[in-house]
Amino acid sequence: MQPVCEHPFGAGGLVARRYRLDNGLSIILVADRTVPIVAYQTWFRVGSRHEHAGKTGLAHFFEHLMFNETEHLAPGEFDRRLEAVGADTNAATWLDWTYYRENVPPTALDLVMSLEADRMAHLVVHDPQVESEREVVASERRAHVEDDVEGFLGERLYELSYTSHPYRWPTIGWMADILAFSTEDARNFYRTYYAPNNATVVVVGAFEEREVLARFAQHYGRLAPSVIPAEPVAAEPPQEGSRRARFPKEVAADRLLMGWSGVGLGHPDHAALAVAVELLAGSNSSRLYRHLVVERTLCSSVAMDMPEFRDAGLVELRASLMRGQRAAAAEEVIAGQLATLGVEGPTPEELGRAKNRLEAAHWHGLRHPEGKARSIGHWETTVGDFRGLFQVADRVRAVAAEDVRRVVATHFAPERCNVVVAEPARRRRVA
Repeated sequence: MQPVCEHPFGAGGLVARRYRLDNGLSIILVADRTVPIVAYQTWFRVGSRHEHAGKTGLAHFFEHLMFNETEHLAPGEFDRRLEAVGADTNAATWLDWTYYRENVPPTALDLVMSLEADRMAHLVVHDPQVESEREVVASERRAHVEDDVEGFLGERLYELSYTSHPYRWPTIGWMADILAFSTEDARNFYRTYYAPNNATVVVVGAFEEREVLARFAQHYGRLAPSVIPAEPVAAEPPQEGSRRARFPKEVAADRLLMGWSGVGLGHPDHAALAVAVELLAGSNSSRLYRHLVVERTLCSSVAMDMPEFRDAGLVELRASLMRGQRAAAAEEVIAGQLATLGVEGPTPEELGRAKNRLEAAHWHGLRHPEGKARSIGHWETTVGDFRGLFQVADRVRAVAAEDVRRVVATHFAPERCNVVVAEPARRRRVA
């Protein structure tokens, strides 16, 4: 089997090669015999963005159900077999993807391949399995969204920020949908999206490439592809004014969450926006930390997250106010700092620090097989080509002060800002 494409992985002589089986399964291999472990990850191109109104939460639901029962394995047998060989396994679901990962000794690689191929094609999706996991997911939603201030605010922010794009669906799903979808809904979702032509398997670590390719053909070659439905075009219209909401909660002080529409991971401005986020709130020397936490003591903490989604996600800012301080005061400081940065740009010193931190974090994440596999799988699934991963450091280094000034002025404009605040319920009752 000849590779579809390949790319050097760092300066150590490693090479990432992409192959494709006749049924559409993509395989990306990085053989590295200097480490006594293999990272094995299966990335499916399905997340909450692929769901529809009234049927949200199915992608996350399968993250749970996939560890249950197959036609060949009893409930719990998947985990027991992996634990017996010293492997660890987990999974995650997000807006653009769902992935399953194992870290195993090289001698267990064939076992992992057989187990993953089995649950890709032979999962048992009947009423008992669906009802059992439905209650698990409903309990998770209660714990991490309905009874958790941070989870609640995050969900409200996305609901407020998106009016058309499916990023507005919560990954865990709306509770009414979790309780209402049928076994047939779940079975149809599985048959559609859990297919070889909708998946990429990434393997990094100690193995012989030719032997592994032969095993892929043996374990996965007979799996049938599915018909993947075209995604509906749901472009988010330009936002023309700030949106905001406040909620009384059992908190001691205000919690502030702000969001601005960013850019997709493959967008040319992604690196410049990431640098802006880093110098604004990436460390204790950042602008917002100094002004909000150190100098004004308005907040006990402040942080920002840069989205790495296929389409424009939200750049989020989270701040916890000190007792007696109001979110509005923090908003005023944040708006002032954004306005200044959008006019004057960063100083050479803070620009250099931010770029150095981002580049260091990028390489740090690629040290181990699991990090290599996760980065490859994320880029391949989100952008459609894992090779963009190898341009990240160069793009960060190329960011100039004017690039930062421009993206801040554009993306952090006041009319693009959305705000949700949790305020002490006692204060609302007194007022």
